[in-house]
Amino acid sequence: MVITGLGVVSPIGIGKNEYWQALRSGKNGVARITHFDADIYPVKIAAEVKDFKADDWMDHKEARRTDRVIHFTMAAGELAVKDSALDVSKLDKERFGVFLGSAEGGIFTSYENIRTLIEKGPNRVSPFFIPMMISNMPAAYLAIRYGAKGPNICVVTACATATHTMIEAFNTIKRDEADIILAGGAESAISPLGVAGFAAIKALSTRNDEPGKASRPFDLDRDGFILGEGAGVLVLEELEHARARNACIYAEITGYGSTCDAYHITAPDPEGSGAARAMRQAVDRSGWQIGEVDLINAHGTSTPLNDKMEAKAIRSLFGAATDKVLVNSTKSMIGHGLGAAGALETIAAIQSLIEGFVHPTLNLDTQDPDCEIHVVGKEGIEHEVHRVLISNFGFGGHNAVLAIKSFSE
Repeated sequence: MVITGLGVVSPIGIGKNEYWQALRSGKNGVARITHFDADIYPVKIAAEVKDFKADDWMDHKEARRTDRVIHFTMAAGELAVKDSALDVSKLDKERFGVFLGSAEGGIFTSYENIRTLIEKGPNRVSPFFIPMMISNMPAAYLAIRYGAKGPNICVVTACATATHTMIEAFNTIKRDEADIILAGGAESAISPLGVAGFAAIKALSTRNDEPGKASRPFDLDRDGFILGEGAGVLVLEELEHARARNACIYAEITGYGSTCDAYHITAPDPEGSGAARAMRQAVDRSGWQIGEVDLINAHGTSTPLNDKMEAKAIRSLFGAATDKVLVNSTKSMIGHGLGAAGALETIAAIQSLIEGFVHPTLNLDTQDPDCEIHVVGKEGIEHEVHRVLISNFGFGGHNAVLAIKSFSE
């Protein structure tokens, strides 16, 4: 199972090259919210996608009838297809699928139409409200654009969503139910309702006066995550299918882990046992030894509970090898993309495989002594990388880990 295309829409760059160069250089995508007036909100900062025009990726009329989460999906999907040099007209469309999820769906659309309902009455609610809002529509729109008539699934497991979509795509191709699948996640939750909701449960950083220092995974002074947005779409392909069309192969998917904490609706199990089991499953299914893992692209949210739990899970699994495995957090630069996070982080991990460079984790001034792991700090490092785990953990206790490695014939 191989990855042959990468499409990115992120707060620090659109397209894989711009995104990766920004990650390499430690570019910070966090700033004051501009999507709406956040003056009365306890949280006034987020990681927004800048300079994005839906009309560049969709017909103007269609763009007006769709939510921003779909705009991101269409852009990332087009970038992935182009990057893969995929001639869609030559595909068996019944073996061409789309697996794409969104944790919040069209939440901005929901907010606007709820407000319209209250202020103007039911007859003024948009006839496009439902298809603009429901979480499966990004996958549907992408399938319609490319005529993908194979399996089409929307996975929703909160912050583990995109990783679970790639796991399900991996298994679907492995069962010989598809040859090629566009997989990933999209999110656009920086809305009045989204920000207010996450702020209400004290999940977000309130470092409003220092947005560039707000996302600080594994740092002793962390106080919550930064809400991000964007989309990541990857082309997952059966190896022989990729070879037959002379595709450029970026990486190989070798295994995965999927578990549940069954502990709490928002808090992770402090012992990290569910996360550790998911990582163990990914390593075992890959046929690796623990000491062979070079890098963990961590969930690394910058919340007090998650970072501590994740570090504990890593140490409990890797034991004496813990200090040898590098750990970084993409969220330190792009915030938390929720349902898109796993896809954006997998693309970052693939670039580490290709270039032998581990991007930095910003704002790691004083590593929390309760997070006893080898976190790559504010400066990225040149380091040979062959095997990577990408970890994502969602509200409700959903744990998903993907294992990828450098491809060799």
